[in-house]
Amino acid sequence: MALKHQLKVADEVWIAAALLHRENAGKSDFAMEEIVERAAREAIAGPLRPGGYVHVVQHCVANRPANPGKYRILIETGTGRRRMFRKGDVYHPSREGGKIHPNPEDLPSEYRELLIWYEDWSSAAASSAADRDLLLSLSGSGNRLWGDEHADAYVRRLREGWE
Repeated sequence: MALKHQLKVADEVWIAAALLHRENAGKSDFAMEEIVERAAREAIAGPLRPGGYVHVVQHCVANRPANPGKYRILIETGTGRRRMFRKGDVYHPSREGGKIHPNPEDLPSEYRELLIWYEDWSSAAASSAADRDLLLSLSGSGNRLWGDEHADAYVRRLREGWE
């Protein structure tokens, strides 16, 4: 029982969000209330502590300014919507170096396997996002303009006669 009192609210939020994502693989994000309700239903540290809601709204949200913690556990996807932070997500600079997931030793043993699930989920999502990145998809699209000519030579040729 001692662990229940040591569990950080941010870790409790991470567990709730991870469970929601794992149980609802077809959903990309969740209403803030869904995450809070899942944490309350799980009751990992007993009744949900008052700080749970503000962690979902602000403290754990990577793309909002740090206030006060630097956690990067959730991403705001829209008004009142959140999903778990994953590799490659853009975050507010004030959260650089912030905690992304709990340390294994800080989690009750029955939730530690979520860390393995999260690594797989986050890595798969990150590689999938890179495949869909619009800027990266433009790579090589100008080749037809200069063909076998080096890009620098092409630009120099275009600029000939400029003053």
